Amino acid sequence: MKNVYDFSVEDIRGAEVSLDQYKGKVLLIVNTATQCGFTPQYDILQDLYEKHQGEGFEILDFPCNQFGNQAPGSNEEIASFCDMHYGITFPRFSKVDVNGENAIPLYKYLIEQKCFQGFNPENEMTPRLEGVLLKTNPNYKNEPDIKWNFTKFLIDREGRVLERFEPTEDMSYVEEKIAEALQKSDESSSGQ
Repeated sequence: MKNVYDFSVEDIRGAEVSLDQYKGKVLLIVNTATQCGFTPQYDILQDLYEKHQGEGFEILDFPCNQFGNQAPGSNEEIASFCDMHYGITFPRFSKVDVNGENAIPLYKYLIEQKCFQGFNPENEMTPRLEGVLLKTNPNYKNEPDIKWNFTKFLIDREGRVLERFEPTEDMSYVEEKIAEALQKSDESSSGQ
């Protein structure tokens, strides 16, 4: 069976990167945008990265302009924005499509592994997001594709997809799941 390590992607400068270089790490793969209501999540992601990187955690950032044209800049402009406003130090990749026929193979695989489970009803952005999606696709809840910016996939140290978090998911819950994945990995590597 395939896993995340079987894919190659382009970094922010356009160089090919094999994801097998992340073997043994817990990954959070995120499609991002610089002009979105969820863009402030960059701050939280950077904090999570700084807190857990030493435990073998990486965030892989894939800018995407498919949702409301909210990542309109070039790779260089996006990188500059992230550096200036959020001090991002986690790995960033070239702008990609995550849905449709031009979606990169990595995202096609991620969607096959974990489909849409619904938005967090407690998030204040959920009604607005559902309204936008219902206008363009009344059947959106029954389709597995990525719904919006800042959808996240949690990957274990074996390259398997553990969880999918919609952008409305509480980030403290996301951190809890990251910590669990890191702990499970530590326990299995120490033979417990």
